Amino acid sequence: MARVITAALLDAALRGYKTIYQNAFAAAPSMYASVATIVPSTTREEIYSWLGDMPKMREWIGDRRVKQLTAKGYSITNRKFEMTIAVERDDIEDDKLSLYNARFQMMGQSAAQHPDEIVFELINGGFSTLCYDGQNFFDTDHPVGQPGQETSVSNMQAGSGEIWILADLSRPLKPFIFQKRRDYEFTTKEDGRTSDHVFMKDQYLYGVDARVAAGFGFWQMAFGSKAELTSANLRAAYTAMTEFKDDEGRKLNIKPTHLIVGNTNHFKARDILMSEQINGSTNVDRNLVQLLHAPLLG
Repeated sequence: MARVITAALLDAALRGYKTIYQNAFAAAPSMYASVATIVPSTTREEIYSWLGDMPKMREWIGDRRVKQLTAKGYSITNRKFEMTIAVERDDIEDDKLSLYNARFQMMGQSAAQHPDEIVFELINGGFSTLCYDGQNFFDTDHPVGQPGQETSVSNMQAGSGEIWILADLSRPLKPFIFQKRRDYEFTTKEDGRTSDHVFMKDQYLYGVDARVAAGFGFWQMAFGSKAELTSANLRAAYTAMTEFKDDEGRKLNIKPTHLIVGNTNHFKARDILMSEQINGSTNVDRNLVQLLHAPLLG
């Protein structure tokens, strides 16, 4: 005999599925918070005018030198995402709710890892997507210096291989930004027989949605390469980052902390950073930086 679908029964189903979703969401591994600063958003679009100036202390001689926000006009517009699961009315009547548990677990895991997808989608496009200074994030021509006296600075190596990135992830603002307007919220549309969808499709709908986006922070915090991952290329990128200066010619004191690699370079990176010896000689690059394997990179 089929169960009568009451408001109490639907509430119990919602609580059960929501708990399954939340547990899977909390348990899912993710990487975006390691490479991106999480910034709350309060509107459709956020303008990051302060990205034109990396703060640095100076000796106080005379009046304070007030740092004005540079009108770079870099903005990040939030995007909307959703995922919806339909539960057949017959399965609720027949007490078959457990058939959907795995799908709601997958929903929770997918939602938790979705920021990784949009952050690394952004990173993969870093060689062809503009950042705050009007240049591609990974570029050879970042203008540095006072107006009219700028010089071009590079944070990239050209090549045709899989992307690898050297990054300083030690600071409050990381190289990339994950902007969050509305978090990944589990919800349902259904309210019994009054739902149009239930009436027409004989299904109850449960879903998750969010308003989020990814964007670039300071290009000085990351060095991108498509060249072969070798000790020489890694050292060249490392040295270049430590030499980065602000517009006043002062070193930014950047020290790379992580090498971010995709699947193709994973074992090569392990050899460079973890092997005690290479070709019978002491590996002087061992533990130079930490290794971060990002399957979505490249």
